[in-house]
Parts: sequence; structure tokens; C-alpha cells
Amino acid sequence: MRVHTRSDLESLGAVGLAAIYPSRLKVSVGMATCGLAAGAEAVYRTLQDEALAYGLDMTLVSTGCLGYCQVEPLVDVRMPGRGRVLYARVTPERARELIAALATGELPAEGALATIPEEGLPPVEGLPSLEELPFYAKQHKVILRNSGWIAPTKLEEYVAQGGYGGLARALELPPQAVVDEVTRSGLRGRGGGGFPTGRKWQTCRDAPGAPRYIICNGDEGDPGAYMDRTVLESDPYSVIEGMVIGGYAVGAHEGYVYVRDEYPLAVERVTQAVSRAEEVGLLGKNILGSGFDFAVRVVRGAGAFVCGEETALIASIEGGMGEPRPKPPYPALQGLWGCPTVINNVKTWASVSAILAHGADWYQAIGVEGNTGTVVFSLVGKVANTGLVEVPLGITLHEMIYEIGGGGRDGKAVKAVQTGGPSGGCLPARLFHLPIDYETLTEAGSIMGSGGMVVMDEDTCMVDVARYFLRFTMDESCGKCTPCREGTRHMYRILTRIVEGQGTPEDIVLLEQIATWVKGAALCGLGQTAPNPVLSTLRYFRDEYEAHVRERRCPAGVCRALIQLVIRSELCIGCGICKRECPVGAISGQNKKPHVIDPSLCTRCRLCHDACPEGAIEIVR
Repeated sequence: MRVHTRSDLESLGAVGLAAIYPSRLKVSVGMATCGLAAGAEAVYRTLQDEALAYGLDMTLVSTGCLGYCQVEPLVDVRMPGRGRVLYARVTPERARELIAALATGELPAEGALATIPEEGLPPVEGLPSLEELPFYAKQHKVILRNSGWIAPTKLEEYVAQGGYGGLARALELPPQAVVDEVTRSGLRGRGGGGFPTGRKWQTCRDAPGAPRYIICNGDEGDPGAYMDRTVLESDPYSVIEGMVIGGYAVGAHEGYVYVRDEYPLAVERVTQAVSRAEEVGLLGKNILGSGFDFAVRVVRGAGAFVCGEETALIASIEGGMGEPRPKPPYPALQGLWGCPTVINNVKTWASVSAILAHGADWYQAIGVEGNTGTVVFSLVGKVANTGLVEVPLGITLHEMIYEIGGGGRDGKAVKAVQTGGPSGGCLPARLFHLPIDYETLTEAGSIMGSGGMVVMDEDTCMVDVARYFLRFTMDESCGKCTPCREGTRHMYRILTRIVEGQGTPEDIVLLEQIATWVKGAALCGLGQTAPNPVLSTLRYFRDEYEAHVRERRCPAGVCRALIQLVIRSELCIGCGICKRECPVGAISGQNKKPHVIDPSLCTRCRLCHDACPEGAIEIVR
């Protein structure tokens, strides 16, 4: 059906509502990239085949990511009249058992993670509510409001959840009133810069020249970050709706979704969503009978990290090299093809559609003054609970890492956290009382970034961490400006000398000087923030640098040149596992007798240490 009016939108939503809450058994499988990587496709096929074999009257659908990526594959079972249960770590074998139980009308408790509250359905006894789980208890879903709950490519299900209500409201307002609404909400760019979204829109709206353009920056390249990918895979219509609202507000009629080509599922789902929106008339000519026209194109990026910087991204869309240019002029004045352009992140556009649907006051009530709304983090690293977490701005690092994340993995003490991806800083555990907001993180030596959060435990060498992230930014530098191109290389060489036991106290001084110079002189945000891991570790973990250069010692026992592996004879049972694991034949010994390591052959790879069942191999620092 074509959607011309609000009434048509309501009719489409009614179709979606029937699909989300059918009168028969419904089983949903989370099939975003995280779920697929954990084996969700095999689980889906097994559920399908077994249901057919049992003759089970069942609706089977694939959804997006619920955020708790660590316990994927996740299967959501909704049985009318009986309740709704979410099952975790489902395997094909478990899927067969599940269908067998469902065929008898049973909702089995085995493998159940939580019950999902729903009006009209009784809670399943003996199971916690999903919102009671520590991982979800402090979360507040705005950007991820539909992720994992709807079929990503079914427009009618998005509409049933209130989708396109924001656009319908926006089209009834003057364009300037829409800009004012976004400004009043306090929304700031969720791509990392934190620039006020409404101010950017106002600048573009007031800029001379035409045409104007809208761009969605989906070029997410931070190691360990997958927030934008998940939104595009799980709820692409929220982003498209936000872009149309932005286009109407600033007077643009064409938009581009720029997604890196390493995200094939995101590219596929957003392309399908654009096609479906065009089919029903929510993209194209005369949207909702308003007389406003807007088209969206999907552009695939080639994977250059620097294209996350807005001017480099624009150059890539234009067909040129993905290199940044000096600013000003900013894209809001001179962007795509020299025309006024609004470029915002995936999460920003998803927030816009929610703000227009619920109002600026609603959004402003979330978070804290000056930092309103929510932010999505990919919580990864040495933490007990990993996944996507959406929280109000202002929550503390301690709440994020210990209450949501569950603290260190395997009982290890948490040592530090890095926010903001490879361009972020490393903050020590003693600062975990700090609130998560743009200004506080910057003052502490880190950044909000696009939402990466890497937790590090007591076994992490902070010098090695700085070197790792600097290697990434060095490799990804476009090479256009000397400070970034040469400065990152020189810092990397110094850090390599230090971790290899060849550093000097003078190297620490020189490293700090170069990092400060690069931060102040680089052309774009990538170069300006590249020294953050170095400067923050020097600021908070200088004692580790001193130990490396003065004592030739790695306190964490990580840097190979500064450690030695020794087998403690009183603990070794002679099982031979270490001997089999050693790739260079450095371990010798007879069966059931203590083994020894030849230090002249040992490469300190620590495979033997990790494999030893008795803990008999000691790292001598």
C-alpha cells in the first residue's frame, strides 16, 4: 500500500502490530552480525526444520541485536496465554529440544535468560524480568529502542512501534520550528565531536547556496566498536526517518548513507529499507502529502578509517581520495560538492526521529544538563558482561563497568578503561567515579568518541596498549599532513624501543613532547586525537614507563623482551601439554616428570602458560 496520510500510516502500523503480536506461537532469532557470528543462522534453520517436522503452527522471524552480545544466539519465544521467554546461548541441539517442548505447549526453563513482560501475558514464574538483569537494569533505550524487537526490514513493524510519527509531526510544522525543536532538545552529535546538532542544522539552513544535502556517517572503524553497524542492521528505518526530518528542516532534498563495505549486512539492510520506503511513498515525491520530496542513496566506503572524518567522507562520496581538508569552512556552509551539508552520525539520526516523535522536553529530561539524552557504548575487553549498552549521559564509569559490565573477567581487578576508540584516552580505576559526559572525559584526557569502551585488567601493560592503538592510527593516517604522518611513526618507534627493553628516560621525555606537538598541529581530528592513548598513559601510568626504561621490567608481564617463562618443578606433573603447545620446541621433559624451558629458544609467546592446567608456568618479570 502507498502511504499518503496519517490515516494510511496508522493502517500500515496496524498490519505491523499484527505481525509483532500474532495470535499464534512466535519465535524470534537475533540475527545481527553478533548473532550470526555465534551461530544464529544454524539455530534458525534448525527451528524452521523442526517446527515443520512437528507440524507446529508457528511464526519464525529474524530480528536484530538486543545488545547482550555475549550470550548470543538469543531466541525470543512468545506463547499466547502462557508468557514470553528469552533463551540464551541457544545451539542447534538446544533448538531441537526447544521445539519439542513447545510442541507440547511447554515453555521450558532450561537455557532461559529472562521473562519478557508484556501486557496481556502472564510473567513466567521463576525467571527474572529482562529489565531486572544487571546488564539491562540501568539502561535507557532511545537509539536502540527497536533493536532486537522488530524485523529490521519490515517497515510495517517499525511503524507499529511509533515509527514515522516523528516525520508526520515534523511535516506539520514549519521547517524552522523543527530546527528549534532539535536545538531545544539539547541533542549533541553522537559521532564523537559532541557538537550541538540544532546549531549545525541552523547554520546549514541559514547558509547561502543550493542545493543542500544530508549525510549519514556510518563509517565506523574503531577497533571493538559496532554501535552504528548494529543500528543499521537492526533498525535502519529510524536512521532514514531522521534523515528525512533533517532534510525537511534545512531545505535539503537528497541524502546519502555512507557505510563501510566491511559491513555487508548493514549495507544490505539499509538498502532494503530505502527501497521499501520508496515503494510505500515515505521516500521520494510528496512524502505524506506534504509536497516535500526527499531521496536517499547508499554509498559504500572502501574501509579507510580517516573517512570517519567528515571532510574526508565527503571527498570519498565525491569520488576523490578520502583525505580531510582544513576547516573552516565547515560542511554546514561548504560541504558536498561545495554546497551546504548536514553530516551527522547514525546514532544522531536515530535520536532525531525519536525526539520529533516524543518532543524536546521528553528528550531533555534524559541525562544531565548540557549532556541530554542517551549514548550507546560497545562495552568490550576484560569485563564480565560484554555487548551494546545504552545509558543516559551522566552515569558514572563505575556504574557502567561494575554494575552493568559486572566488573573484571575471571575475577581479575580492573585497571583502566579506554573510551573513544583508538583516539581515546586510558583512564585509571581511581577515576571511575567520573560521570560519562563530553566535557568530563575530555578534561580527564580521553574523549567520548563514537562510543567504544575497552576495559583493561591487571594483566594489561599500559605501554603496550598505547603502542597498539598508536599502530592503528599510524597505519590509518592518510599521510596528508606532516604532524600526523611523521609524528605517529616517530612515537611508534619510541614505544617499540621501550617495550623491547631498549628505551631510555630521555625517550619518555621525547615521546611526551612529540605527542603534544602532534595533538596541536595535526590537520584533522584523527591526527589531533591520535596521541591521546600516549598522553593519557603517561599521565596516569607513568610508573609503568619508568619500570620499562629504568628497571627493564614490564609490571604486567606482557612485553616479551622483558619477561621470562619458568616451569616450577614442584607444581609440574609432567603432563606434556606445554610441550605440545610450544611452537618452537623450547620445552623438554619426560612423561610424568617436571619439564624445563630453554630460554635461548623460548619466544615468550605464553601459549604454554595459558595452556598449563596446573598453573606451573610462571612469568618472571
